[in-house]
Amino acid sequence: MMSDSRAMHGDEETFVITSAEFVTSAVRPDQYPSDELPEVAFAGRSNVGKSALINCVVQRKKLVRTSSTPGRTQLINFFNINGSFRFVDLPGYGYAKVSQSLRATWGEMIETYLGTRENLRGIVHIMDLRHPPSPEDINFWSWLKGAGIRAIPVLTKADKLPRSKWDSMARTAGQILGIREADCIIFSAQTKRGRTELLQSLLRLLGK
Repeated sequence: MMSDSRAMHGDEETFVITSAEFVTSAVRPDQYPSDELPEVAFAGRSNVGKSALINCVVQRKKLVRTSSTPGRTQLINFFNINGSFRFVDLPGYGYAKVSQSLRATWGEMIETYLGTRENLRGIVHIMDLRHPPSPEDINFWSWLKGAGIRAIPVLTKADKLPRSKWDSMARTAGQILGIREADCIIFSAQTKRGRTELLQSLLRLLGK
């Protein structure tokens, strides 16, 4: 008998999100939660739809605050999921209108978390399906690979692009990142396209 946090979908097991709650915000390691719950972090350029993606995954409309102003998220935000693991919302990167000093501060905050957090099991790296990966996307992906951090590439905002262009854009992203097209999850927070696939990948990442 499966627990209430899992269910079968086709031939694979996937999460059923039964609870999701905000825990704390942090800028320094001494402010991180002190327990040993495993964590998956979510990262991407500002305005890539990260908050909408997390809300879609947990099926809560307002768990993560969304904003029409890119670069608004300036803290590392921790959320307990099912009481057994955490999602971590990292500040967005690459927003040009943010001051250089603030971008440097955010970069240091993200690198400190990624480089020191023992709870971290991997990253959901969110990019925009409508455009090839940006230089910031490529640099971040390369940094993750160099640091040995497991990453799930998700190409979001699929609802804003004609279906006929999905495969070619995913193929381009894969070529630029040096991965297979099939490794990229095409996602839409509006239609929930890709949600089950992402949940299955998260299940594997967490070793559940």
